[in-house]
Amino acid sequence: MSLFFTSLNSGSNGNCYYIANEQEAILIDAGLSCKETEKRMEKLRLSIRKIKAIFISHEHIDHIKGVEVLSKKYSIPVYITSETLKHSRVQIPKININFITLHKAIFIGSLHITAFPKMHDAIDPSSFIIKYNDLTIGVFTDIGKVCDNVIKYFKQCHAAFLEANYDEGMLENGDYPFHLKKRISGDNGHLSNKEAFELFTRHRPAFMSHLLLSHLSKENNTPALALELFNINSDGVSVSIASRYESTQLFELKEKAIKKAAPSLSMQLTLF
Repeated sequence: MSLFFTSLNSGSNGNCYYIANEQEAILIDAGLSCKETEKRMEKLRLSIRKIKAIFISHEHIDHIKGVEVLSKKYSIPVYITSETLKHSRVQIPKININFITLHKAIFIGSLHITAFPKMHDAIDPSSFIIKYNDLTIGVFTDIGKVCDNVIKYFKQCHAAFLEANYDEGMLENGDYPFHLKKRISGDNGHLSNKEAFELFTRHRPAFMSHLLLSHLSKENNTPALALELFNINSDGVSVSIASRYESTQLFELKEKAIKKAAPSLSMQLTLF
């Protein structure tokens, strides 16, 4: 048994993460247009018909741009909080709307998705972990501050998408106006490379195998800076970048690899 996952895009220009088992798939956020989502999935040889649900983290346009068309065109259920739906103003058919209860698992076939609250400048923001049998993948982006919820769920993950939005020096010395710098670095903004690294080094579980650094700023970060910091103390975890320009490769997380490695609490992640 396996979990497959990829970032179709990650950044302020659009966020969309694909997670699937052998039977069904979900999207976490739909920040690309329907056409671009179709294009990137086709390139990875993924069937959009396999998607059984879209989960929306909050109402910002880079997370909801394609949800209306995707939901209508393919009759895909959308899972969202009532406040996020109200403030997003997206026009989703009522039959496709399902409301999220935080901390309570939602079952999409054999996938179990749990939403939890986080700190961000949105009306009712949430992040997610996805479980399939003994496998867990988390999506931790658009987080202003590492709170107890983030730590609790991060500790459960074999693989995770983790925001590393900005380099503190680049943001401080860059051209953004002061109020925008304060917003980004504040408790309801985004995680810096340093903050993400501290979460990773202090709270990653021994069995975590793979980390995808996500939602990197175009103006205030570079993949090289983020990777340089994390590779200092990756401790066997494969660290890579979820790009703002293209999808990542499709990864396969294997349950058999976990069970075989159980005595050492390590596991293997392979490319699919």
